[in-house]
Amino acid sequence: MKTEEAKERWLSARELSLVALFAALTGIGGFIRVPIPYVPLTLQTLMVMFSGLILGSRLAPFSQLVYILVGLMGLPIFAHGGGPGYVLQPTFGYLLGFILGAYVIGWLTGRREPLSRAFLFIALVAGVLAIYLPGVTVLYLNLNFVQEKAVTLNTAIKLGFLLPLPGDLLKMAVVLYFGPLLHQRLRVTQADLVR
Repeated sequence: MKTEEAKERWLSARELSLVALFAALTGIGGFIRVPIPYVPLTLQTLMVMFSGLILGSRLAPFSQLVYILVGLMGLPIFAHGGGPGYVLQPTFGYLLGFILGAYVIGWLTGRREPLSRAFLFIALVAGVLAIYLPGVTVLYLNLNFVQEKAVTLNTAIKLGFLLPLPGDLLKMAVVLYFGPLLHQRLRVTQADLVR
């Protein structure tokens, strides 16, 4: 009885460690950036993709939520700083999209064994679109109603989707290359832990 209880505790400690690790990696990814107008090109979306693939649909969104909450508490871990006022930044919607994107990638990749690169590509495209949907929406609303700039939806799509998309395609290529192997190794590790 005690061993089962200890095993459960160890697994949840392991899960919390993985959540904290991916929250930290997403934060570090924000410091590696190429400045482009409004939506800087960072490694954050790469970490979101890997979190979805490795942590699955239950833990990956939680890791991104932890990242966002830590940043909103004041730690300058976002691409443009941190603190509660960050909700008024034009890029705040992308942070919300990290939660959704991590969930979508985790949910899709968790349903395919073995995970082929073709299916992983579909999961990554769906996850990236899930990041961009709230990202571009908040960007458009922020520029028009918070910053009071007359920006059309087409301009918001150009600035918030088309401009950073090539960088995300490169990140997707990295995940496509390493992803199936990581997914397979993780699945074996989890199976061993359950035994």
